[in-house]
Amino acid sequence: MWDELLKAIPIFFFTMIKFIFGPLGGYIAGLNLLTTVLTSVAGMMGAVVLFTYFGEFLRNKILARVVTKTKNFSERRRNFVKFWRRYGLVGVAALTPILLTPIGGTILAVSFGAPKNRIIFFMFVSAALWSLVFSAAIYLAGDQLIAILTQYFTLPEGLDRRGL
Repeated sequence: MWDELLKAIPIFFFTMIKFIFGPLGGYIAGLNLLTTVLTSVAGMMGAVVLFTYFGEFLRNKILARVVTKTKNFSERRRNFVKFWRRYGLVGVAALTPILLTPIGGTILAVSFGAPKNRIIFFMFVSAALWSLVFSAAIYLAGDQLIAILTQYFTLPEGLDRRGL
């Protein structure tokens, strides 16, 4: 049990940065499927809670010093507004694990003024569903993916599913 927990800790932090690292990391580390799903959900939700409740503080105190003033209506900001108007919070939450990072999706939702409890709820539902989908797909097709990758890339000697 402790071995499983120690392997899950770095995967938790990697998932805070990019969601797909959770299911991939869990598979590579040889974690149980359930542990991988729970670690992936916990990692994404850690980032979501952190940036939902402390995102404004980080923006005001840290980014204000680093980032220079930009145009209010840049092309990138227009695309974010268009995306928000078309899909709303549910769409942002659903697409966060696929297209965005947990941090990016949360910052987008917070910046458009979505209620914090709704951000957390929809991000949790999205994290749970996508974690099940990605983890199941990776665990079912992982050995075949490694076989395909070894045809095109030279992997370090001794690296396999449990090579960490």
